[in-house]
Amino acid sequence: QLQLVESGGGLVQPGGSLRLSCTATGFTLDNYSLVWLRQAPGKEREGVSCISSVDSITYYSDSVKGRFTISRDNAKNTVYLQMNSLRPEDTAVYVCVAEQITNPGFVLSGSCANYGGLWDYEGQGTQVTVSS
Repeated sequence: QLQLVESGGGLVQPGGSLRLSCTATGFTLDNYSLVWLRQAPGKEREGVSCISSVDSITYYSDSVKGRFTISRDNAKNTVYLQMNSLRPEDTAVYVCVAEQITNPGFVLSGSCANYGGLWDYEGQGTQVTVSS
């Protein structure tokens, strides 16, 4: 079965940390740009971070820059999102998506965070709740 499966979400206090993982099964992530999206209740889906397939070029939205770190391990077929200094406004369902684009410009330009098309693959999401 071809799918992305996220894990690592949960409840954390403000200022805390979580690491999300997203593992592909049935296909390899090598030639895919990978993106973490999030959606909070009543808000539009937001692209928070991307990583390119070549050279692991990264992009971060202003809302998470300096606090979140995206990385990928192609040997493990997994992409990660390390989230530090979490805030209540980070509360959302976090979804990882993959698009078979190797052009690093897709990430460099930030287009990855505003992609309006259908993603090649999309996970089910993992809930992150930041609350005291």
